[in-house]
Amino acid sequence: MESIGTITIYGLLFGMLGTTLGGLIGAFLKVRSNKILSFVLEFAAGLMTAIICFDLIPEALEFAKITGCLIGIIIGVAVMILCDEMISRINFAKKDVKNNTLFKTGMIICVGLAVHNFPERIGNWFRI
Repeated sequence: MESIGTITIYGLLFGMLGTTLGGLIGAFLKVRSNKILSFVLEFAAGLMTAIICFDLIPEALEFAKITGCLIGIIIGVAVMILCDEMISRINFAKKDVKNNTLFKTGMIICVGLAVHNFPERIGNWFRI
């Protein structure tokens, strides 16, 4: 069995490697079409849906009953709907950004990640 330090280092390295490769592909990809961006977003959404269905929900059911999991899911959906409404009301200066649904999707994901990381950090403060 691996030590927790070794597992942590592997997770850190592979996470950094994946993020770096994705960033490099995005930075050096010369074609900036909505078709490619849509495909990448669809792929990421499918991957996250699989992770949620096959990993996170079964793990959450081990720690909480079904009602606790459903409450968490409903709160998460409500927060994302609220983020969508907030982003829709922001008046962006550039006209080409106002009607760009991919930009709006990116902003919602950005806000969602920030909101997601906030309670996670608070939870880590209180862990012993």
